[in-house]
Amino acid sequence: MALSTSSNFAKPDDAFRAIVEAHRGLNDEQSADLDAALVLILANHIGDLDVLKEAIALAARRMLDASQQQQQQ
Repeated sequence: MALSTSSNFAKPDDAFRAIVEAHRGLNDEQSADLDAALVLILANHIGDLDVLKEAIALAARRMLDASQQQQQQ
């Protein structure tokens, strides 16, 4: 299985909204705990270590790119 980076949602805005709503009313620590739990649940659902490693690398690159863009501003 290869990492899919295109949207698989019929309504991607609704998926994003569901994630945002799940965080509503949580403090920073609770929000981080929810994110961690969600990541572990979805990683288990994927069930493919190579895909998980690819997703981790992609997320790390995106964070680095965003950090570098902020420094250039």
